[in-house]
Amino acid sequence: MLYRITHSTRYAYPSPVAQCYSQARLTPRALPSQRVLEHRLRVDPPPAFLSSHKDYFGNDVSTFAVFDRHQRFEATASSVVEVGPQGSEIRFSPAWEAARQTLAQPLEPDSIAASEFTFDSPYVSAHAELWEYACPTFTPGRPLFSALQELTGRIHDEFRYQPQSTSIDTPLLEVFSNRRGVCQDFAHLMIGVLRSLRLAARYVSGYIRSGPQFQGAAASHAWVSVFDPANGWQSFDPTNNLMPSDAHVTLAWGRDYGDVTPMKGLTLGGGGQSVEVEVRVENV
Repeated sequence: MLYRITHSTRYAYPSPVAQCYSQARLTPRALPSQRVLEHRLRVDPPPAFLSSHKDYFGNDVSTFAVFDRHQRFEATASSVVEVGPQGSEIRFSPAWEAARQTLAQPLEPDSIAASEFTFDSPYVSAHAELWEYACPTFTPGRPLFSALQELTGRIHDEFRYQPQSTSIDTPLLEVFSNRRGVCQDFAHLMIGVLRSLRLAARYVSGYIRSGPQFQGAAASHAWVSVFDPANGWQSFDPTNNLMPSDAHVTLAWGRDYGDVTPMKGLTLGGGGQSVEVEVRVENV
């Protein structure tokens, strides 16, 4: 599949901003199943500088600053991305307890790197309530992959997708208690359940193709990757109860939303702000 993606973030301020510094994680990742053919970031007012680097997780980060006084600010990322099928057939998956043991005493480079995703992060912590929620699915000796598929389906079936019912600052246990949220909440929830079992899970940001069969296409999307020692990282989309395929475009990954925020920064002045985000994913 070939997609043209446009992601616009618009800020408006009640009083002038003297200057602002921003970071954007809006460049799709280059992956075996994903090829970035074009990418451009346009900033208005024009920035004094714009530079790029890779962060700790290998995500592309654009850093820029606007030193002209302004009351409106817009950053638009445009990309053309080719996406192929993701993953491969799973012939064997270890028991989930064996996967946990591998991460507790990692010996191979991949397991060592994955083990850091078993720990708490600013938005996602292990909780006894989440461990209890996991127990009916993660029964003794059950293959990890089978348990992950069931957990994905349970979150999809037992939690209601309801835009504007939460904010990114809504505590994880509040989402768990209220049984509603959006894709970021469901990704955090699934990660929290898995970290409560000391399994490695990371947060993935990106986009999903528009269509009646998909939820979360109106904005940036989020899903989860889980480390399986026998098969590497496997991705699951609890919002839509499926494994990401050529309908998903990967932007970035990290411990939680805070590591992959599409746009963030600091302003001097402004007296507050309103933010409008517009995402378009078009088949080419």
